[in-house]
Amino acid sequence: MMSGRPLRRWELGILAVTTGLCAFIAASLGVIWLAAAAGAGLAAAGALLRWPPARARLIAQAWCVIIPHRIRVGCVNARVQTRSGKLPIVLCAVPTRYGERAHLWCRPGITAAHLLAARNELAAACWAAEVRVVSNPRYSHLVTLEVIRNHYPERARLTPQAWPYSETVVADTADDPALRSG
Repeated sequence: MMSGRPLRRWELGILAVTTGLCAFIAASLGVIWLAAAAGAGLAAAGALLRWPPARARLIAQAWCVIIPHRIRVGCVNARVQTRSGKLPIVLCAVPTRYGERAHLWCRPGITAAHLLAARNELAAACWAAEVRVVSNPRYSHLVTLEVIRNHYPERARLTPQAWPYSETVVADTADDPALRSG
C-alpha cells in the first residue's frame, strides 16, 4: 500500500517486471551490468519518446493510469459515495481522440445523477476541460465518464458527405396533427 490506497494492476505489473529484471541482471551479471542495462533502458526510452506517434501513445496510456486516481479524488471531494463512504469502482480507462473514457461501477446508493451533479468537480479533479456522464441504457449501475481534454472545432461548412442530410427536416408525428394517422 502506498499513501493509503491499494496498488492497481498497471503499477503492480511495472513494479513486478522491473524488480524481476533487476534481480535477474544483478544475480547473473553483477551490479555493473545492472547499471549499464539501466542506462541502455533509459536511452531506449528517450529515443522512443523522440518519435511523435510513440510519445502520443505513451502519454495517452499514462493518462489512462492517472485518470482512475483522479476520478476517485474527485468523487471524494464532491462526496459522491455511499453512506458508508465507499466510492464507485473504476473498471477501466480507455484513451480516445478527445481524452479518456472511464467505465465506472456504481455501488448501491450512487447513481449517474450523483456523478452528473458533480461533473464540474470531477473535471477539475481530472485536470480536464469537461466531463460528460453517460449512463448505460440497460444497466443503471454502469456509468461511463468521458473526460474531455481536446476540443475539436465543429465543422464551419458543409462537407460533401453531409449534403443530402444537411437540409432535411424530420417532422415529429406526435406534434403535427396533419401527419398523424387514424
